[in-house]
Amino acid sequence: MPDPAAPPPSQAYADALARRTAELAAAAQPPSSPHRGAGGNLRGAGEEAVRAVGHDAVALSHDLHAHPEEAFAEYRSVTAVADTLRAHGLAAQTGVHGLPTALRAVTGSGQAPRLAVLAEFDALPGLGHACGHNVICGAAVGAFLALHRVLARDDTPAGTAVLLCTPAEEGGGGKELMARDGAFDGLDAVLMLHPFSHDIADHPFLGRRQLEVTYHGVAAHAAAQPFMGRNALDAVVLGYQGVAMLRQHIPPPDRVHGVILDGGQRPNVVPDRAVARYYLRSPEPDTLRDLTTRVEAIAVAAAAMAGCGYELDWDPRPGYLPIRHNRTLGARYAGHLGRCGRAVLPRGVVDESLTGSTDLGNVSVRVPAIHPMIAISDPGVMLHTPGFAEAAASGRADVAVRDGAAGLALTALDFLADADLRTAVADEFAAAGGVLDVARFFDAGQP
Repeated sequence: MPDPAAPPPSQAYADALARRTAELAAAAQPPSSPHRGAGGNLRGAGEEAVRAVGHDAVALSHDLHAHPEEAFAEYRSVTAVADTLRAHGLAAQTGVHGLPTALRAVTGSGQAPRLAVLAEFDALPGLGHACGHNVICGAAVGAFLALHRVLARDDTPAGTAVLLCTPAEEGGGGKELMARDGAFDGLDAVLMLHPFSHDIADHPFLGRRQLEVTYHGVAAHAAAQPFMGRNALDAVVLGYQGVAMLRQHIPPPDRVHGVILDGGQRPNVVPDRAVARYYLRSPEPDTLRDLTTRVEAIAVAAAAMAGCGYELDWDPRPGYLPIRHNRTLGARYAGHLGRCGRAVLPRGVVDESLTGSTDLGNVSVRVPAIHPMIAISDPGVMLHTPGFAEAAASGRADVAVRDGAAGLALTALDFLADADLRTAVADEFAAAGGVLDVARFFDAGQP
């Protein structure tokens, strides 16, 4: 009998990557920081505050995991965050910055310096929290609650901490939509973390654009008068093959992948409409721009070859830029995680091909930002899989919520307390190009 199952892919390359990563990790040294950061008393107060709120942070993570909600529909989730804050005497605004499920809360003096801790909480269709956003949210809220306790002390330096719950990271571009409404204006730094299979100070995330191509042909009877038709499916296939041939001639980190959304209805009718959707990913804004230009040229040429009309819809949701990691600030986080017993890896130990995209990239070119990875699973368990969804509610994930909250809160206190650190963070950001005009980069969806 026929076997409908596809043969499993070879594990040889994945196993080789795992061996190489293990070898490099054994010799790696965590990033170090020359800066003083918060003094011992302030750091001790932060650690005590994290311990005091850890139970509630973990409980929130479990609650979100048990009730996953997809992008832009995180109504129960945002209410759960607001309820947790309220139980600690904090008011929260929901429905802010143009999104019904966005949340903003503020603590501290209201004065500069100002930083934000970011929480994601959307889940994946059919997979639940297979990206571990419940862990992100639990750690972020835990860090913010701890900061609220510490910033109320008389011996705490002036400064302001903001919690921003950012909807729809999974393809919706919630952070970019919030940025256009001023969510990140006036901030001096942004902190968040992401669960993974390793502890990493900074790991590259690729910029990503979306392209939907609709081809318009002419319907005809496929047997009696095919010569009277213009086949829109042919245009899609030509474009798909063109993209496949392009892959040999793009930089190794770049990625292009696509699906055919509509290829016609019946074999005996020449399809007069066909649609394909592509994701384009690249590690730098300029290389993403170049990849955009090349894929668009293929899409347009395919229409000409098939004699069809075409429509190009770039970024129906906001595109994502690559993350610009602030390593000065990330080194402070790595040091604090080291005190939690985690050996945080520097960049380049874990193969940089094991990555995706995030809308935090769009924030990181507006404000100095960190996006470290925190381990909740074994190296063989990858994001966006049922195994990672299971890991996101495991005991390891609970420890990551507590450790991550400590890392974020103590890094925030370092930033608020150490003027030299703030200057170094700002200098690194300026040297990397300063503020990038994101709206202009994606202007009208054109390269």
